[in-house]
Amino acid sequence: MSRGSGILPDESMFAEFKRQCLSTENWVNKYDKNDMEVWVEQAPLSASINNKGNYSKVHKIRCQINIKDVSAATMYDVLHDGQYRKTWDPTMLESFDIARLAHNADVGYYSWICPKPLKNRDVVTLRSWQASENEYVIINFSVKHPKYPPRKDLVRAVSLMTGYLIKPTGPQSCIFTYLSQADPKGSLPKWVVNKASQVLAPKVLRSAHKAGQNYPAWKAANSPDHKPWLYPIQSELAMMDPAELSIQRGDSLENVDESSTRDAQENEDSS
Repeated sequence: MSRGSGILPDESMFAEFKRQCLSTENWVNKYDKNDMEVWVEQAPLSASINNKGNYSKVHKIRCQINIKDVSAATMYDVLHDGQYRKTWDPTMLESFDIARLAHNADVGYYSWICPKPLKNRDVVTLRSWQASENEYVIINFSVKHPKYPPRKDLVRAVSLMTGYLIKPTGPQSCIFTYLSQADPKGSLPKWVVNKASQVLAPKVLRSAHKAGQNYPAWKAANSPDHKPWLYPIQSELAMMDPAELSIQRGDSLENVDESSTRDAQENEDSS
């Protein structure tokens, strides 16, 4: 996808992300319960399974929840508020913003817990966002930052295109969509792919929904007027030249072999 003349996303990237969020082609439904659905992209068999029987390379998942009691604007604030995320994200190990790149773009670090016995992952991503009365969009993709190289204790994953599309359906309701196209590195066994789509993704979305319900009360007691994602003048992050960043390619990172976990955890496949 085009990023124009530089690394910052252009309109075509936002348009392509929204198209994928709404597309029905090549998606297989893996979960449909209590106003939530999860789909996994049906890739050609030869491209998705290697000779050890492990799923690898790019994994694409889309989750959507029909939220009936939280506004789209509140859910958008929840996703941006890094201080609040520490109180509700069940998989987060560490998260922080590194620098501003533009009025609607920054670069940040995020690490998360993976199902045992897999190694935990981290990413450095460029994030950009757009907000209007009709929709809220946040997208990110992996970049190389000179001060944040891969760590020995974590597997550096690659986000090719990940983000959120939130569309209001009423004053206090919205359709909340999460789309992830990522290379988690390593050689993930089938049970991990299944657990991600059938257990972990719904769990995280339900946590986000609950976070949205609780956010107004929390924010009222924690710098209620401080929302730099809406008011860039409030940002305390240092500015960084986007030219100092480069796209993180998966093939430039070490591919950790986790195939030995497949047999030990095969029973997880039915979770």
